[in-house]
Amino acid sequence: MTSRQAATPGTAGRRRVTGGVSGDGASPAGQRRRAVLASTVGTAIELYDFFLYGTAAALVFPELFFPEQSASAGVLAAFGTYFVGFAARPVGAAVFGHFGDRLGRRSTLIATLMLGGVATFLIGCLPDYATIGFAAPVSLVVLRVIQGIGVGGEWGGSVLLAMEWGSVRRRGLTASWPHLGTPIGLLLSTGMVKLLSATTGAGFATWGWRVPFLASAILVGIGLYMRLKVAESPEFTQLKQQRRVVRRPVWQVIREHPREILTVIFVRLSEQAPFYLFVTFVLAYGTGQLHLARGGLLDDTLIAAAIGLVSVPFFGYLSDLVGRRVMYGIGVAATAAVAFPYFGLLNTGASGLVLLGVILSLLCHDMQYGPQAALIAESFGTSLRYSGAGLGYQLAGVIAGGPAPLIAAAILATTGSSTGISWYIVGCAVLSMTALALMPRPQPLVARTGGSPRDGSDNCYQ
Repeated sequence: MTSRQAATPGTAGRRRVTGGVSGDGASPAGQRRRAVLASTVGTAIELYDFFLYGTAAALVFPELFFPEQSASAGVLAAFGTYFVGFAARPVGAAVFGHFGDRLGRRSTLIATLMLGGVATFLIGCLPDYATIGFAAPVSLVVLRVIQGIGVGGEWGGSVLLAMEWGSVRRRGLTASWPHLGTPIGLLLSTGMVKLLSATTGAGFATWGWRVPFLASAILVGIGLYMRLKVAESPEFTQLKQQRRVVRRPVWQVIREHPREILTVIFVRLSEQAPFYLFVTFVLAYGTGQLHLARGGLLDDTLIAAAIGLVSVPFFGYLSDLVGRRVMYGIGVAATAAVAFPYFGLLNTGASGLVLLGVILSLLCHDMQYGPQAALIAESFGTSLRYSGAGLGYQLAGVIAGGPAPLIAAAILATTGSSTGISWYIVGCAVLSMTALALMPRPQPLVARTGGSPRDGSDNCYQ
């Protein structure tokens, strides 16, 4: 062992785990690439499924599954089922967080991908209200819950598998790669809806919308193949070798790190709530309130999502240079600043200005989304990281992402104006900035990967 290795106990065990060649012949560098690619692709597939539902909820689900409601009530009901998926995500985070911290990241990620994929495929097979009556919306809610549980367990594992294989000095960049699943999933889902809407015409509302849901089976097969080729993360492997795996990680992280979980929840408000207004509610608002062309709005979303393929890892990289909190705080401030101009640009109805508004909104989101994975994951030690990071991340969806389209639709129905929605975005930003200031700073890596109580090693099984 060299003096450099001996001087860094937090990485010495990791070198032993990753040194040489893995069982399938891949070098450590090859495994790192596989881990990042498999995490990114798998997350893209899961979020394709999730975003696809949101697009359908805005465009076709009110008429298909809630036809007896008025137009505005049907939109609210459709977005209500959309929210159910967010309510289920913390359940997935707790269940899969337990197994991810007990059994490993890799095997848990295979299960989450399968669960979400099956639910999405079955939504594409679901008869509508005209065919089976009340059973249609009930079945839709059940499948949305299953989909939400799968997505709830996905984020923590995909981020950790990539981050724990990567360089400590580049964790902002490495952990941001799975977040590319968001713009990729948005591109795929929006692109598929646009393609089917154009090719099926009037048939899109009856059968064309089903094709993107059914096509998810192919994407899940690709994702499973890639994840089966990845080895377990070296940090978790080291944890098992040192017999420091926690018996009840979910309970322990709730008991010992409530402040970390709470600040993670609220720090995401300015990223989560506005994002689902920018990519989901905007479709209902643009077509219903402003009478904009559906195809034009989908085109604008595609362009903004494509920019995210560059901006998300770029801002993750910047967080390695200027600091996670600084970069995230800039994104929070930018989101608040764009809240009123965003709707002002949309309300002009001019195609170029609408596109500018959509791009600005998602760029502000990416300023937070790039550094967010590392910011959250570094708040927890290795043995509690899947459970703690996953719970905080997904609970934010319950109070921010899921209700956002519902709140915006209710504000619009009550006031007839977007002003209240802009103030809602500003309020989320204020709460996020406060939470960012209160978020505990992570301990040094050696303390978190060593046998400290923070890492949960005081309650490990032997």
